[in-house]
Amino acid sequence: MRRTSVGAVGPPRVDGCPPRRVARRPPAPPSNTPPSRQERNIHVRYLDRHRELMGAADAIIFGTPTYMGTASGAFHAFAEASSKRWMTRAWSDKLAAGFTNSGSMSGDKLHTLQYLSLLAAQHGMLWVSLNLLPGWNTTTSSPQDDNRLGFYLGAGAQSFNDTPAVHDADLNTARHLGRRVAEHTRIHRAGLTAATH
Repeated sequence: MRRTSVGAVGPPRVDGCPPRRVARRPPAPPSNTPPSRQERNIHVRYLDRHRELMGAADAIIFGTPTYMGTASGAFHAFAEASSKRWMTRAWSDKLAAGFTNSGSMSGDKLHTLQYLSLLAAQHGMLWVSLNLLPGWNTTTSSPQDDNRLGFYLGAGAQSFNDTPAVHDADLNTARHLGRRVAEHTRIHRAGLTAATH
């Protein structure tokens, strides 16, 4: 059985604060349980070093802070470097999604998410949206609601510029997106497997 893998690509810092994780592997499953997926976070600086890992991934989740109304310079450099994969269609038909963070509630994060989805489209990838109704948009709702910032294209997060903490509701929203990508990756793989047999 082919392992489903999901990778996240992003810069090393969010709003000037170092990330909690740059690269990680999930704990090994118990020996009696076959592994169903592999997850790996890859720093944009190391794209060439992890070319095979990204090539083998079924889905790639792009992540970047929003600076000055767009993705960070490091992510733009990654996007330009990905042109080698574009020319060979190496990421064609992989699933893709995206997330971003900025210091303001809006901070022009939508533009960054549009940029990420356009990059995925140029690579021939299939975009997975958030599919989560907006929270914190009525007098009875709360800033603790998932998708409190009301994004649909991907996950948007807000962190105050003077603290590295990401709001719990935004972390829950990002987890929702990760679960959604993993589920659609499983469905996509099953469909491809069925179509070839």
